[in-house]
Amino acid sequence: MSKAQVIHKLGAPEAMQWQDWHVPDPADNEVRLRHTAIGVNFADTYHRGGVSHPWIVPPCPVVIGFEGVGIVEGVGKDVTGFETGDRVAYGIPPLGSYAEVRNYPADKLLHLPDGLDDRQVAALLMKGMTAHYLLHRTYKVQPGDTVLVHAAAGGMGLILCQWAKALGATIIGTVSTRQKAEAARAAGCHYPVVRTEEDFVAKAREVTDGEGVAVVYEAIGKDTLQQSLDSLRLMGMCAAYGHVSGPPDPVDIIQDLGRRGSLFITRPAIMHYVEKRSDLDWTANDLFKAIGDGILDANINYEYALKDAIKAHKAIESGTTLGATVLIP
Repeated sequence: MSKAQVIHKLGAPEAMQWQDWHVPDPADNEVRLRHTAIGVNFADTYHRGGVSHPWIVPPCPVVIGFEGVGIVEGVGKDVTGFETGDRVAYGIPPLGSYAEVRNYPADKLLHLPDGLDDRQVAALLMKGMTAHYLLHRTYKVQPGDTVLVHAAAGGMGLILCQWAKALGATIIGTVSTRQKAEAARAAGCHYPVVRTEEDFVAKAREVTDGEGVAVVYEAIGKDTLQQSLDSLRLMGMCAAYGHVSGPPDPVDIIQDLGRRGSLFITRPAIMHYVEKRSDLDWTANDLFKAIGDGILDANINYEYALKDAIKAHKAIESGTTLGATVLIP
């Protein structure tokens, strides 16, 4: 029998228990895979703790995680396009990646191109697909645009900086320490801002000669949302895709959006952007090409055994991690 990090009651990192986990035969539309690498995302801590996303987390006992790479070990009878031995990857729910073996819907599974490293893909897939829709669809970044990236030295922020630079954007990035400022700069951020030392709104106005940035990639939430809106140009876009400091206060469409200059705000979620198989394939193929072309690097700075996932969660929740974290079964 395979093992998994099983949660019987949502809560602190210690809620995860390393134990036997029965995996049934794959259903008609499923593939069974054995993981070789598993991505860790800050959203995993929300799912484990019951903080948000209750529509994603099934009832306990549950195994969390929605990003992984592995080898196909079996296929359901209605599955076409996948065979035993295929290298595959996925980066969207259903949850269940914190396991040695799992079943996963074939219609959401991706073939992994030759030449790509399992660990890199596991660390990049969900965050990379998120970066793809944020940069290409939520707001289509053009050469010459100035963008503001919060948490620019985190796993997600580093990817946004690398890809936005390749698209020809000027990047302002907020970070929590000077060490993280240097990491963001190395990833392509032109103007790293340590939030405790400098006003990022003033920096946004300075860099753009008073105009404001085209788009803010807002990952912090309560502590920064209002200032993020203050950083935007007329008709600018705030893409509020995360809230590590807590859910922001309600936005007044007249005062917060109208008087600031006909601003736009959206709460994008990857499930909606890749709901159609054609969009999933487009997003993943663009990402795989960016990895293969050397545009993106996962910046994997932390690697834990799957059985030590508690340590990984404690580290990522401490706010001190730089770059990406992966689990190895």
